[in-house]
Amino acid sequence: MADRLTKEQRHRCMSRIKGRDTKPEIKVRKALWNAGFRYRLNSKKLPGKPDIVLPKYKTVVFVHGCFWHGHTCKYAKLPTTNAEYSEYRIIV
Repeated sequence: MADRLTKEQRHRCMSRIKGRDTKPEIKVRKALWNAGFRYRLNSKKLPGKPDIVLPKYKTVVFVHGCFWHGHTCKYAKLPTTNAEYSEYRIIV
């Protein structure tokens, strides 16, 4: 697959993608906090570096968006530039 961007342009684009403190993650954290749960964020000690860790309950929470779960809502939009990847993701 040929990349349309130079290495510098790709680096600049990818560096702006947020890995923490996304809107869905903040909503989940606020709901947990208001319900009385106390948690840790982005623990590097655990495999997969979970978004939220509830140590008291030995539970982790991964917050993924609608795209990765294949929801059919206004936020889930399949990519148009890499159709092969989209088809693979849907099948698996």
